[in-house]
Amino acid sequence: MDIRPIRNEADYDAAVAEIERLWGAAPGSDDDDKLDILATLVERYENERWAIDLSGVDPVDVLSYLIEEGGHTQAELGELLGSNARASEVLTRQRALTVEMIHKLHTEWKVPAELLITPYRLQAA
Repeated sequence: MDIRPIRNEADYDAAVAEIERLWGAAPGSDDDDKLDILATLVERYENERWAIDLSGVDPVDVLSYLIEEGGHTQAELGELLGSNARASEVLTRQRALTVEMIHKLHTEWKVPAELLITPYRLQAA
């Protein structure tokens, strides 16, 4: 397969098939280089083709989902944010997420930071 831009579904399907064929290539080999280039092209095509608008995502809803469906607990969130009380305040919208909290959630729970940076309303005091 010649490496060229991915412009349509046929190009995409061919690139994915070639990636599958090249998977496990010896590090530093020509096939490994080809695999790396094709993976980059496929990622770019997927990001453009199936872009997701994250502008309306509510960070508290993301955290609630991770606790209810993602295998995490509110106690784990409390440990990550510094206390159970702080986790409760964030989940009840009494405290906003800070940059430090977002960074911890991103690094520890692998939550894309883009899902946590959208401004959201806090409960009135």
